[in-house]
Amino acid sequence: MNIGIKGQKTVKVLEENTAKVMKSGSLPVYATPSMIALIEETAWNSVNDYLEEGQATVGTKLNISHLSSTPLGMEVRCNTELIEVDRKKLIFDVKVYDEVGLIGEGTHERFIINTEKFLKKTESKKTELK
Repeated sequence: MNIGIKGQKTVKVLEENTAKVMKSGSLPVYATPSMIALIEETAWNSVNDYLEEGQATVGTKLNISHLSSTPLGMEVRCNTELIEVDRKKLIFDVKVYDEVGLIGEGTHERFIINTEKFLKKTESKKTELK
């Protein structure tokens, strides 16, 4: 996995991704949780083709500022760039724009995991309940 891998995804602000519907506020504007989901999707999609068979990435940390609101009907674009690789840890620089300008920025951390081991460990939590 090499530094410099870039990702980009654009979405439209619809009722379903507003703060009011996402329950992160009462206004019909692009929701911070929607922006976070867009960042995660853009980042993991950007590196997915570079993973080995049986691997995936999971998000572990976000340090994001939501700088400006975006109204219904406007497009939002997320750009990610892989800026650091430390064994299995991947760090992305992220910037999110609407049609007017920058609305969000920060960093996002993901880890490369073995899918089978990860799911087995996660499922083992159910036995801890007994």
